[in-house]
Amino acid sequence: MNADRGRLAARLVATAVFVGLLATPLVIRQRSSRSGAAGPALGEAGALERYGFALREYSDSAGIRFTHQAPALDPKLDPILPWVAAYGAGVAVTDFDRDGWQDLYATNSAIGSRNALYRNRGDGTFEDVAAALDVADVNQAGTGVSMGAVWGDYDNDGYEDLLVYKWGRPELFHNDAGRRFTVVTGEAGLPAWINANTAVWFDYDRDGRLDLFVGCFYPDDVDLWNLPTTKILPESFEYAQNGGRNYLFHNAGDGRFEDVTARAGLTSRRWTLAAAAADVDGDGDPDLFVANDFGVNELYLNEGGGRFRDVGRESNLGRAPKSGMGASFGDVLNRGSWTLFVTNISEPGVLIHGNDLWIPSQGPGEGPSYRNLAGAMGVELGGFPFGAQFGDLNNDGWLDLVVANGFVTGESPESYWYDYSMVAGGHEGIIADARHWPAMRGRSLSGSQEDQVWLNDGAGRFQNVARAVGAANPFDGRAVAVADLWNRGVLDLLIAYQRGPLLVYRNRVAPNRSWIGFALEGKRSNRSAIGAEVRLYWDGVEQMQQVDGGSGFASQNQRRTHFGLGTAATVDSALIRWPSGLVQRLVAPAVGTLHRIVEPT
Repeated sequence: MNADRGRLAARLVATAVFVGLLATPLVIRQRSSRSGAAGPALGEAGALERYGFALREYSDSAGIRFTHQAPALDPKLDPILPWVAAYGAGVAVTDFDRDGWQDLYATNSAIGSRNALYRNRGDGTFEDVAAALDVADVNQAGTGVSMGAVWGDYDNDGYEDLLVYKWGRPELFHNDAGRRFTVVTGEAGLPAWINANTAVWFDYDRDGRLDLFVGCFYPDDVDLWNLPTTKILPESFEYAQNGGRNYLFHNAGDGRFEDVTARAGLTSRRWTLAAAAADVDGDGDPDLFVANDFGVNELYLNEGGGRFRDVGRESNLGRAPKSGMGASFGDVLNRGSWTLFVTNISEPGVLIHGNDLWIPSQGPGEGPSYRNLAGAMGVELGGFPFGAQFGDLNNDGWLDLVVANGFVTGESPESYWYDYSMVAGGHEGIIADARHWPAMRGRSLSGSQEDQVWLNDGAGRFQNVARAVGAANPFDGRAVAVADLWNRGVLDLLIAYQRGPLLVYRNRVAPNRSWIGFALEGKRSNRSAIGAEVRLYWDGVEQMQQVDGGSGFASQNQRRTHFGLGTAATVDSALIRWPSGLVQRLVAPAVGTLHRIVEPT
């Protein structure tokens, strides 16, 4: 036993020296990641003139006063608790009471802390009704804590239901006509305990009922508050296969969900942090992308009959191991095809994984194939990012990109990266055991990093204008969501911060920019219309968007699709492909209007 310990210690020292040399020159003091931000804040008038929009932080004025609390876990993890427990700040958007105004659900992560449901009053302010509607007190001792939430009308009664996924017992709340919520977790057949970090609603078999994918980080048998062993961490920082199992739940239609994960072929044990669904091969069935930390990502093609096939490697999306933390689909080139943005770590002098912007490159009849153009388009290097969302913030007709940054900001300005790198390259027996990791002692790990607001110039490049437009906060960013909170025809911005506030940015767009929006309701399709694609045609341009069932990181955008049109006064047509397969064309729909469309029967 002593000899084994001696060999282990010797290997740890050798690994530390080797990895430390690889990391030279190493930044020992923490610094902000500026990532090419476009100068100082210009003020609202200057930002409007130069970039066509300006953001003003409006949380307190709107009545949103929410601060995320991180979990405290088993005391055995205390030396490295800040980075082990650096998750849980989530935000999800929906109109839960069907009054025409977008509402917000925010997750908290300390035992005894409360989640918030902010009802939009329609007058520019919000009120927290979570306690009154029984969706606040979900972080009770013995049940785990919240990591995020997603909305979806699983029983097609017209009201969005709420899934809160947790490190612990997931909670499914049935929406009782917007008046209150009822816990239905047990009768729905969901597991008693999982360690989930993401969930996506989608109708994978197109039977008109929403199914559910849940991605997990730690294995199900790990109770982070009661650990018999500290050997719970990834066995590798490149090819870890000892993470939690993922789940695919089929909606049986009677309030119950059936675990069909094995039958569907979604059986990997990687460390999943995010997922997003879209029909990447154009066959009408939603496919699934899974972003994994400590390894390769996965792209599962939906082959019908309840089966999925991982084509991550052959499509290039899963060829190289990285640190996938967030995932979002968007048509950034206005070609009517899905681009995929995946966030990864970039720490100068230590670890440069770089974000991925995967552009489809396959020819007709070929399987999915992608090229990574993140570097060429200016969105590769961005610090330690998590959530990211596409949205046309200045209504110029091109999708922009918002990314939340920063991992752990400690009390000390000194960096933990050197100690972190000493262990990260070691043997699996060293890496996977928390007792081998040096104590953080208040140090930072890629903390104090500004968020990015990358503006799409329409010519294949993005520029970070976060500081210029008033949205460069150095908190530890996690979830990002976009929504038209005040029904003005512009996308406002929400960012949830770990151990920090939920910030709401009210957007102001230059007055010469027009827009059009679509709020869809399924009939043959699922009532939420999740997975519906809207293609808009104007001025020789085509842009595609879809109804969101959860994307980014621990987040969900509004149900509506929102298209900026630049200075166009008219559009030619909109083509809606419903999840049922029905295709509906709208000729010359009016601009400056939110069109409420019910699927024809």
